[in-house]
Amino acid sequence: MSGHYERGLLRTAAARDVIGFGEGVRLTDDRESRDRDDLDEAARVFAGERRRLFGIAYRMLGSVADAEDIMQEAWIRWQHTDRSAVNEPAAFLTTVTTRLCINEAQSAHSRRETYIGPWLPEPVNTEDDPLLGAERGEALQFAVLLLLEKLTPAERAAYVLREALDYPYDRIAVIVRSSVPSARQLVSRARKHLAESKRAVVAPTEHRRLLETFLVAAKRGDVAALEQLFASDVVSYTDGNGVKLAARIPVIGRERVAKFVAAFSSHFWTGKTIDWVEVNGQPAATLSEGGVVTTAITVTPSADGILQLLWVMSPDKLRHIAPVGA
Repeated sequence: MSGHYERGLLRTAAARDVIGFGEGVRLTDDRESRDRDDLDEAARVFAGERRRLFGIAYRMLGSVADAEDIMQEAWIRWQHTDRSAVNEPAAFLTTVTTRLCINEAQSAHSRRETYIGPWLPEPVNTEDDPLLGAERGEALQFAVLLLLEKLTPAERAAYVLREALDYPYDRIAVIVRSSVPSARQLVSRARKHLAESKRAVVAPTEHRRLLETFLVAAKRGDVAALEQLFASDVVSYTDGNGVKLAARIPVIGRERVAKFVAAFSSHFWTGKTIDWVEVNGQPAATLSEGGVVTTAITVTPSADGILQLLWVMSPDKLRHIAPVGA
């Protein structure tokens, strides 16, 4: 079935060479001589799909910068493709983007081995950019992106295509180069892995209340109040990549995390402005000094209290997080 789909997607073997990234990728040689109207149409088609393609790349890689790089590469490939051979541009671009992400995810894993301290996904302001979460939103949540990091690139791709975009299994099979039964198995394994780590869903109002109450207790350095907010197995992760004041190892356990947060209460919050922002579809707070965001804080809630404290302090990951109107 998947083979019939791919043959229907592309009219010629030449186009299949492009989408396959195989040996001897076939690109048109005379870009300069192409009709201007054709290039304008190519740009129009790509622009119409770009938001959705970016959503795939971001969910796959957890990085705005890497997702933007994927978009640039996908656009270059689209420009140099014999587009007259493409029956379904949207499906073609989805396949190109996802396969580029699979390749990038494999190399990103090795790069993160040299990262200083915990690595967290780069937060995105979905209040400023609501279309990013327009599809099924679960695969955008911070906690889910963290869990996706534990999957293989193929499992992650299959899960994102199925859960975020509701792609049929025959199309997923083509994209990840597998059979339909194998594609189903990839999604099933991903769901099972995530289900083992997920907790009960908490309402957005409760999520916001937990974060608000945490901020009050954290600024006061109130250990007892903090302990009441935390689940017994709470973990605090700080992504700073070596920046000053960023913890380089996770802190685990209710008592240890409460004491850790209280220990820096006398200086960490001084001179900082706190604003609210929607990050990855969930409430978060930003800390700013002199109009520059220095920290983004969000939590993973559970029925037992705060399960994860997530501090993003790496300057490279805070460029897209400023509150709307700031």
